[in-house]
Amino acid sequence: MRRIIISILIALTGVVLLGSAVLATGSGSSVTRPRLERSLATTFANLYVEQARILGRHDLTPESLHAEAMCDKHGPDVPDVGPGGDWVCLVGWDDPERPLPPEGYGKFELNVHSNDCYTVSGPSKLTGFLTITDAQGREVTNPVFEFDGCFDPHGDDSPTGVSFPSLLSLTSTSLAPDDQGRVGVQVSCGPGSGGCSGTITARASGQDLGTVPFDVAEQATATLDVPTAVPAGASEMTFEVTTTTTTGMGPAAAVSIVVQNP
Repeated sequence: MRRIIISILIALTGVVLLGSAVLATGSGSSVTRPRLERSLATTFANLYVEQARILGRHDLTPESLHAEAMCDKHGPDVPDVGPGGDWVCLVGWDDPERPLPPEGYGKFELNVHSNDCYTVSGPSKLTGFLTITDAQGREVTNPVFEFDGCFDPHGDDSPTGVSFPSLLSLTSTSLAPDDQGRVGVQVSCGPGSGGCSGTITARASGQDLGTVPFDVAEQATATLDVPTAVPAGASEMTFEVTTTTTTGMGPAAAVSIVVQNP
């Protein structure tokens, strides 16, 4: 009888532990996109203003920044819920002295924990490096280089409605024509809303090599084949990206890529 009772207790304990794991990682998790977006925007705004004051600026407040965040967990095919180190958030804000790039946001990487707290790594090109020089000339820690935050597990879970466009990037570093002189250029569509669509026009040695349409899901890559062979002896190609008005953004200027001639 004693062995039976012990076996039952062990089995029940296993069920409880399994149920806790499901709560922490499944749809019942308190870690949700809306809670994370609200918390990150507020935490970032407070720390950004602190950074500004360290630098001797007193023209900003958390409210004047109008910080907003859009978060995604591991791409469009994964539910935006649950802890993990695969959260990416796009954050936009308004600083008249330090304007954002044309896409209007910076990309932040988050490790979100099951205790409703998170660790953030920011884009150093927008928020600075590990240390900064304060108004007195001292090297001090930059509060927005990396930071931690927490959110209320029972806080507002309604959608924030914040969205930012995905950014299309050309990821090929060089191009090697095949036996027919043709090349394919690799592109990547970043996190955002709706993916990337439009056209890319290729040129080399003053010659138009054709226009290629693209339709790439967010956080996905693709190879676009240029329809016309690269002129013999061409040392580089330029690509001009045109995106649709509703889906994604591309580089503001034409991108040049080196051609590897045999």
